[in-house]
Amino acid sequence: MGGKKKFNSLEELGGLVYSTGMEIRENIRREAEKNTVIKAYYSKKGRGGKTATVLKGFRMPDHELKILAKRLKQKLGTGGSVKNGEIIIQGDIRDKVIRLLESEGYTVKKAGG
Repeated sequence: MGGKKKFNSLEELGGLVYSTGMEIRENIRREAEKNTVIKAYYSKKGRGGKTATVLKGFRMPDHELKILAKRLKQKLGTGGSVKNGEIIIQGDIRDKVIRLLESEGYTVKKAGG
């Protein structure tokens, strides 16, 4: 017979399993995103004197950023938007936003004034 050994179970591989599955790659990418430090700013600039909490530093596609922003707005009961890779939440509610993002595994730092 040939020199190839036939394995009857995954355990016979010695615990190593390699996969190119998209789901695994997606999970690795999401974990890398959560290891990025997000900065939470307080801002009035360019908003007609209204206050806003601006979140910067996300490394994710715009469609995922919009999903995250929608979830934050729903939990906070406020409005907001996504522009130029930033999430803008109405009001100076940095502390609440930081707690919410940290509960989801993100690292968030308060920045600015």
